[in-house]
Amino acid sequence: MAVGGGKIEAFLRGLIRSGSLEIILPGGRRLELGDGSAPPIVVRVSDSLTLARIAAQPYLGLGEAYMDGRLTLEQGTIRDLLNLGSRNAAAAPRAPEPGPLKRWWKGVRDERINRAAARKNVAHHYDLSLDLYRRFLDADMQYSCAYFENPDVGLDEAQIAKKRHIAAKLNVSRDQSVLDIGCGWGGMALSLAAWTGARVDGVTLSTEQLAVAQARADAEGLAGHVRFSLTDYRDVTGPYDRIVSVGMFEHVGRASYQEYFNTVADLLADDGVAVIHSVGSSQSPGPTNPFTTKYIFPGAHVPSLSEVLPAVERAGLRVTDIEILRLHYAETLRHWHERFTAHRDEIAGLYDERFCRMWECYLAGAEMGFRYGGHMVFQLQLTKRIDAVPTTRDYMARAERVLASDERQVA
Repeated sequence: MAVGGGKIEAFLRGLIRSGSLEIILPGGRRLELGDGSAPPIVVRVSDSLTLARIAAQPYLGLGEAYMDGRLTLEQGTIRDLLNLGSRNAAAAPRAPEPGPLKRWWKGVRDERINRAAARKNVAHHYDLSLDLYRRFLDADMQYSCAYFENPDVGLDEAQIAKKRHIAAKLNVSRDQSVLDIGCGWGGMALSLAAWTGARVDGVTLSTEQLAVAQARADAEGLAGHVRFSLTDYRDVTGPYDRIVSVGMFEHVGRASYQEYFNTVADLLADDGVAVIHSVGSSQSPGPTNPFTTKYIFPGAHVPSLSEVLPAVERAGLRVTDIEILRLHYAETLRHWHERFTAHRDEIAGLYDERFCRMWECYLAGAEMGFRYGGHMVFQLQLTKRIDAVPTTRDYMARAERVLASDERQVA
């Protein structure tokens, strides 16, 4: 997209209509945007090419310019800037839906993520230093959406509540077998075993996460109840009474949705229950943020339910419950960003300034996607039999109350 300076300025004026943004252009001229309804955010852009790249691909261009120091904040923060841009974008008229030819071509370009690609994608993000994650996650190392039962709770409490919420939906009991697909650092699997007495197998493709999860099982005396392994979910042998997957499905890739749910169906016992917790989109299917897929989560796709449910149905699974968590992830990301900022100097020591700026864009940009951009989290409860779970949702609330009063829960 080649555009002249006048066209770029017109584009920016059309984008920022409320609030206040001042751009110091190459050469020193100042471009004032918005209606002045808030204190100004002041940014400096180093060169005209950077400005053109931002106009051509706002998400990717802005992120790369900030990472590389070609866009600097003289007043305000990158979170302030992304908040302003996202609020204005959300207020703008929606672009027309893509035609059938574009939808078909996007489907042709989707690539199935095989085992080697899946492991490579996981290593890109999850095999980073454990010291990085410890500086902004909760004590249990939950790297997914928390569940804020009221606005005043902290991150650690909200992450325990998330695990309770999912455990209640699983309706799991002592000595049942549970498969945790994408078990992370082991927190969900360890909690399920400790709270319910279930036997849990956790699988991951991250060598770093596997080492931590195994060490935690040993330290907590749960090695006899929980097993962790470096295994692709497609290579697991069932059946299991319960299957849980938290924050993994968004990395499967759209071309592999059917394979994923077929595998869940094959692994699930006839009277079993599965709960799938995933980032999703409340809008029509569309591309994932290019900055995120290029720098943070290669191969990821934010699914709409219209893409997911047909694959569930074709796999022979019943949807027995759907819950949409709306602003919970926005609040989770706000907490993560605040903790990241508080430990920024230490993180820069682990990596460098460019890495910090990349992650600031990622955390703040993701938060704005959940506040303004139509992102949400869905939880699907799936069964094979119509009577595999009670016919009303009351049992979930009862189970959460019991778990909340259980003294075995430790942050």
